[in-house]
Amino acid sequence: MAKETTEVEVDGRTVTITNPSKVFFSARGETKLDLVRYYLAVGEGALRGVYERPVVLKRYPDGAEGEFFYQKRVPASRPEWLETVTVSFPSGRSAEELCPTDVAHVVWAANAGCLDLNPWAVRRLDVDHPDELRVDLDPQPGVPFDAVRRVAMEVRQVLEERGALVGWPKTSGSRGIHVNVRIEPRWDFLAVRRAALALAREVERRLPELVTSKWWKEERGDRVFIDYNQNARDRTVASAYSVRANPEGRVSCPLTWEEVPDVEPAELTLATVPRRYAERGDVGAGIDDVAYSLDGLLELAAEDEAEGLGDAPWPPNFAKQAGEPRRVQPSRARKS
Repeated sequence: MAKETTEVEVDGRTVTITNPSKVFFSARGETKLDLVRYYLAVGEGALRGVYERPVVLKRYPDGAEGEFFYQKRVPASRPEWLETVTVSFPSGRSAEELCPTDVAHVVWAANAGCLDLNPWAVRRLDVDHPDELRVDLDPQPGVPFDAVRRVAMEVRQVLEERGALVGWPKTSGSRGIHVNVRIEPRWDFLAVRRAALALAREVERRLPELVTSKWWKEERGDRVFIDYNQNARDRTVASAYSVRANPEGRVSCPLTWEEVPDVEPAELTLATVPRRYAERGDVGAGIDDVAYSLDGLLELAAEDEAEGLGDAPWPPNFAKQAGEPRRVQPSRARKS
């Protein structure tokens, strides 16, 4: 029996959508075709978040509530027009990853079951020097969203004080908020991560009851974790306008800073964001207008180091780094 398919035309290309009527989001019953139509409606904004970036395929073949898997390498059977870029991982291995250059690439990924798009913080012309600093505010279980809002506003303040950096906020589409900063591609991943760690520690000093930079979960408490390691090589974050894997299809939606204190993430879904986009356009469109220097944050990192505050733990897939403390849970370290 032949599989159900339909075709969509975008950017002068024809993309075949397989199983278009398959339900992907149970709350309202949106299908895979609804997901595709969503990305067509916000196409320019969604493309801006992944344009010429290596993108990991995070595939949900059975929809938002089904199992998912990561696919770093694009499949051999792909359209001849599909753009790719080769990146290397901490392990020394490499892969040819998706590199979107138009909305057709985004639609192709959606058809592959990618609800959200997960790009690197680099462009294909220079895959070793990030052009984006990423501030990932991750509330620990039980932390109210109002705490995330307050932390985001403090992040804005620190960015402004340390180099007049402009951050661009968006909901994560899950429980947190992301703040991205366009930076000059002058620093490697090590330096960008170092700047992110310094930022996290400064916000923690200012809001110690609300914020933690501690890598080990047992040390975080009921606070908002600022995940500095999202700036390490091979780490990815859901991009602007990505639809996340929950029954409501919440969106990682760009915001103005004026919206942050009152934003309700549950109101920003694939059912509501297209109208918002049609009425207001992409409120994050200016992110590419200015690329900023990291000098101010790196000076802050140097100040911390002069006070004896060195590196913090890395993710487990990275080799032990110079200056990194023991990579062992504090509770286990006390027993050894």
